Amino acid sequence: MDFTRRSLMAGTGAFAAVSLLTTAAGANTESKWFAGVAEDNGFAYRQTNFSVIKPQWRRQMVKYYSEEPAGTVVVDTRNHFLYWVWENNTALRYGVGVGKEGFQWFGRATIDRKALWPRWVPPPEMIQRRPDLPRLVEGGAADNPLGPRALYLYRDGSDLGYRLHGTLEPWSIGNDVSSGCIRMFPEDVIDLYQRCPVGTKVLVLEHLGAGSNNG
Repeated sequence: MDFTRRSLMAGTGAFAAVSLLTTAAGANTESKWFAGVAEDNGFAYRQTNFSVIKPQWRRQMVKYYSEEPAGTVVVDTRNHFLYWVWENNTALRYGVGVGKEGFQWFGRATIDRKALWPRWVPPPEMIQRRPDLPRLVEGGAADNPLGPRALYLYRDGSDLGYRLHGTLEPWSIGNDVSSGCIRMFPEDVIDLYQRCPVGTKVLVLEHLGAGSNNG
């Protein structure tokens, strides 16, 4: 085939046009998940468009039977729910994203540290898997995956390396997506942050009840 400069330029232009259309389509698809921008403690975050969020993942009071005392956080990793235990067999339930296959963990922990607009430092294991990642993302940066809040999980005084934190990807809630951390809508992690003082007990369960609500 005889490639001329004109045909090459035309092909390059067509490829660029397709790339731009693909990028625009992706941006338009992503934009449906957001509903404006909110200010918080000097920083801004994209608000979740809850009209496109499945009802089960929205924050709500539910009947919940647990032997854990009021004020405890219980995470149901199989069904993708986080419960803040209330009184009289009720709880405030949040939809969450949890660890993907090979990164799941279970057990008890304590929230020994809390941070407003935390900076993100990828752990060494993540850097090994993804050497392209930045070594540090400042708090409040648009690409900081922790979002507006982080609650740090410890056991016997040692940092487990897992957090309850926000997300830049609201579509990921209700799925196995993380490297072990529990991710929440930005609005939800702000709400939970206010309810959980340092010292709050956390129980991460493999599953509660039957079936999975993954979706």
